[in-house]
Amino acid sequence: MKYYKSSKNGKLICLLCSYYCDLKEGHIGICGVNKHTQNKIECLVYGHISAFNIDPIEKKPLYHFLPKSKSLSLGTVGCNFHCNFCQNHGISQEKKIDKSNYISAKEVVNIAKQRACKSISYTYNEPTIFYPFAKDIAIEAKKYNIKSVFVSNGFESKEVIEDMNSVIDAINVDLKSFNESYYKKSLGGNLHQVLENLIHLKKNNIHTEITTLLVPTKNDSKKEITNIVKFIKENLGEETVWHISAFHPDYKELSLPRTSFAKLKEAYDIAKEQGLKYVYIGNIGYENNTYCSNCKELLISREFFDVKKYNLKNSSCPSCNKKLEGVFDGFNGY
Repeated sequence: MKYYKSSKNGKLICLLCSYYCDLKEGHIGICGVNKHTQNKIECLVYGHISAFNIDPIEKKPLYHFLPKSKSLSLGTVGCNFHCNFCQNHGISQEKKIDKSNYISAKEVVNIAKQRACKSISYTYNEPTIFYPFAKDIAIEAKKYNIKSVFVSNGFESKEVIEDMNSVIDAINVDLKSFNESYYKKSLGGNLHQVLENLIHLKKNNIHTEITTLLVPTKNDSKKEITNIVKFIKENLGEETVWHISAFHPDYKELSLPRTSFAKLKEAYDIAKEQGLKYVYIGNIGYENNTYCSNCKELLISREFFDVKKYNLKNSSCPSCNKKLEGVFDGFNGY
């Protein structure tokens, strides 16, 4: 795809995220890393990685996507949001790009191959803003059956979501709140667009899991949690995986307390009462097992990010043969 289109008075509209920044020559978008240069939008962080690691796929978090596998994780600087509690603010809110090192898409994939990673995850900062780089890596990775994963705030442009259809295999979207005002004032983007994008991603058959970081006093009321759960169930399906994650003080939100287990359990109980099949509590080392939604057989047992037991047979429950929703191809347990 072309990542920009012409606008008025020689300006260009960036098509990477739903801000659709309308940029004069020499101007940079809200993300801080896409610039109108010589009649094109240049992704300034292309090939310039600021964070590189090998993680268990469960850390993304993705629980219904290639369990127990390793994912080569990478990010750049920059972000189109400005969350006060960002745990990666050192790179996401950084505008200075270190261009002393360049790594090509092929080199990234070679590292994934050498380290036996079944996927490459675009994470740490918002991958939408470096989609041109991520896409080139993903296309190269497909030659070796290595899948690609987005960990995203869900504010992609509709053009990018359409393009992701044959490029990105899985996504975890942070649904950060169900309050439009909180989104605009404290996070970035807007709630309505994130919700529309979640529906769009699901329709495009990209494996989608959702994470909500419960921030005390900000998004943890019973009403807001119930609204999030109802949206997921009614628009994405009761089989959609929802991760409830514990907040800890960070960046500009240092005065708030950590999320209590009682509050996490309350959200979990609301989700189960409303009929979500797969709900997981994260960031506190709580038991995160997957049970068959039909007969309650234990299918996957996890401890922190480690899979302790894998009890699937051909992606299905060994007791009642119900297929577990997710992507388990090529993984036969151990």
